[in-house]
Formats: sequence, C-alpha cells, structure tokens
Amino acid sequence: MSALMQTYARLPVTFSHGEGVYLYDTEGRRYLDGIAGIGVNALGHAHPGVTDAIRKQADKLVHSSNLYRIAAQEQLAAALTQVADMESCFFGNSGAEANEAAIKLARLYGHERGIKKPNIVVLEGAFHGRTLATLSATGNRKIQAGFEPLVTGFIRAPRNDVEALRQIAANNPDVVAFLAEPIQGEGGVKVLDSQYLQAARQICTEQGWLFMLDEVQTGNGRTGTYFAYQGLGLMPDVVATAKGLGNGVPIGACLARGEAARVLGTGQHGSTFGGNPLACAAGLAVLDAIAKQQLCANATAMGQLITDTLRADNSIAGQITEIRGKGLMLGIELHKDCGELVQQALDAGLLINVAAGNTIRLLPPLVINAGEARDLALGVADLIRKFN
Repeated sequence: MSALMQTYARLPVTFSHGEGVYLYDTEGRRYLDGIAGIGVNALGHAHPGVTDAIRKQADKLVHSSNLYRIAAQEQLAAALTQVADMESCFFGNSGAEANEAAIKLARLYGHERGIKKPNIVVLEGAFHGRTLATLSATGNRKIQAGFEPLVTGFIRAPRNDVEALRQIAANNPDVVAFLAEPIQGEGGVKVLDSQYLQAARQICTEQGWLFMLDEVQTGNGRTGTYFAYQGLGLMPDVVATAKGLGNGVPIGACLARGEAARVLGTGQHGSTFGGNPLACAAGLAVLDAIAKQQLCANATAMGQLITDTLRADNSIAGQITEIRGKGLMLGIELHKDCGELVQQALDAGLLINVAAGNTIRLLPPLVINAGEARDLALGVADLIRKFN
C-alpha cells in the first residue's frame, strides 16, 4: 500500500520519460499528451533549452535565500514584466501562491485606503487554488466542503453579468478588487465574454478597485498571446500566473502595475523557495523558447486545426453541445457527464482531462505540430464516437 495520502484518484500508469508531446510508461508504451500536466508542460517534455538551463544552474546553485539578491530572479522579473507590460513581480512556487499574493496585495491596498474589512469580487464557477484563501475565493462548493470555516472577504458574482457587478458596486463600499480567470479552466473551459471583462475593467477604474486576473492557466502563450488579456485589449492592475512558466519546475508569479505595484513592502509577504535560482533559470528558458519558436502563433494555429477537425466530423456532432476555448485551451462539452473517457483515452494511448463533469479539456504542449494536433483531434473524435 502506498504511503502517500490518498488525495488523488490516480490512473493506473507510471511514466518513465517523455519527449516533445509524447510520454512513455514503464512498459514502453507511448501516449500522445493532450493535457500537458494540466497546462504545465507548455514546451512539451524534455525540451532541450529548459533541460540545458536546469542542468547548468544545478551545477552552480539551486537555492540561496531571498535574504540575498538572486541574479536569475531579477532577470526573470525584468523579462516577465516587460512581456506583460507590468512593473513589479513577486515569485512563489505555484498558481495558488500567486493568487494568494494577489489577495493579500488587494487586502493591504484596501487597508491603506481606510477600509477595515476589504472585500474582493469573485465569480461563480471560478477556481483559484486549494490553499484556504484561494479555496474560499473558488466558486465550487464541492471542493470547499469540509474545510469550513472558509476565509471571509469574498463576494460571489454570476459570470458575464455586468448589471450584477454594478449592483455589487452600488451596495458594497468595502469592495477593493475584482478577481477572475479570462477562461475558467476547472469550471469547464468557460470563456468570459470580452464585453463583460471590458465592463469589469471600467467599473474597477470608476470604483477604485484593483482589476486582477488569474492567468495561472491561460498565461504563458496558452491562448495565442502571452497573456489572454493581451488578446482582449485589457490591462489588469494585478495578474497571477504559474503552470507553463516553469515547464514543470514549480514557479508562480504575481505581477502588478501602477499603484498596485507599490503596495507590498519589506516583510509583508515572502516565500522561502519562491524565485530560487533553479526555477528562475527554467522560467527564463521558457520565455526564450516561447518567443524564438513563435509558440503563441502556433497555439492559435494548432488550436484552430483541432477545433476545425472536430467540427468537420459529422458523426460526432450530435453528441457535442459546444466546442469552446482559445488557442490551445479547448473544451468539448458533451450532452452528458463523460469522466469515464479519461480511462478510455488512456487505454487508447491518449491523455486528456474532463472538467465540470461533461467537458473534455485539452491543454496540449504549445510545441505540438499539425500532424500531432490532427492525431489528437482524431483520437478525441473516436472517443466521443464510441461513447454511449
């Protein structure tokens, strides 16, 4: 019996190694990876640039402490803030930590404005992490159950409802920020309306709220621009990201601009491992590869290819409610729950995920080529066709 706490219902497979968009199990069987470690392995497996950067950094220094300056951390902060059009950056080790930093920043921002009990507006169907604060911000009662009392200070709003947001603004003077995912991944790959996000940005400006985006899953090239907000013509005050930033090496980042960039001061937040030399070396290699390999453009093209291939298959049209998403963050919603497809896909040599019960979620590596993208789409179509 495993000594691990049973927090995951693990599938009966153990992977020994990977290359590009493929993983290989201990029996030598190959799998086309359509989920990339839940959006983490943006450059695929064993990417030579990342592997080389990790190896070279590990030969020199893995960890010192944030009590001292770290060259790779400063370099990554400069590169990331430049591509994001932000001003300052805090590094943690995960998406949940990045969102925790955003939540703390927003609360401190409120206190500086004389608000004793700051509130943050969050959305139904959202997922922001599994720490107690991010769990409380999450709009999924199922994963909150048993962890009460939850952290207070969050006001839940319906998705894509501008009038509801205006009503919250009119009736809640203690609101200090709005936090949302441009695309709700765990919630079923639900794309927020661009008009809604534009209106939310405007309301934040009018009310003096911070407009904060959780780009843990949508960031780092996943949706066809480096951050999803860049494809929407938006500018957040705070953005959280992680997943693809380290290509498997744990790292998360909270970025801020304007007044928000100057809120957190010495001793007000920290992380022992956050921004360590090894993680930042990996992050620098990821940013370099995304730019040099033009992976944002590839995400757009390959996402369209997968979508077009699925939509062209009339034999599965009757089983699909909707295909949605952007770039290489795609959801195929079926007419009924389809969690069993994950095991069936594994049996067929394909790795997928199901979100919100009835939506096949695809998050393949951004390095996927046309042949591999077509194979992924055809494999998913075959699963749907056989699903009763």
